[in-house]
Amino acid sequence: MTVHLALGHAAEIADSLGTMGKIEVKKFFGGAGLVLGGVYFGFIMKGTLYLRTDSETRPRFEALALAPFSYATRAGRITVASYYEAPAEARDDAQMLLVWARQAYAAALRTRRPAVARARRSKPAVA
Repeated sequence: MTVHLALGHAAEIADSLGTMGKIEVKKFFGGAGLVLGGVYFGFIMKGTLYLRTDSETRPRFEALALAPFSYATRAGRITVASYYEAPAEARDDAQMLLVWARQAYAAALRTRRPAVARARRSKPAVA
């Protein structure tokens, strides 16, 4: 799946989740991310929807034998346990997808790191 197709698929999902608020679709590495209020809670990669998890929600994904996001590198396979594939039933049922997406967004909020304030550089004085 190309980035263009991933963006289109993510836009369809964002539309179906409209009751959550204004969900933005942004390029996300080789796919498309789902962002609400500046917080990434899911993404599409190679045709698969992945949702954000944390210690509270991950057991629900594992109980359904859903796989975490992973990718290959020269050194081996990297697994990202903070994102798991969405259940197939949720992809086919808008109401169920909404439930899973809300849980993913809540997990993303719970695990969000505080923004680090960047030090402003003062402009050199002009003589």
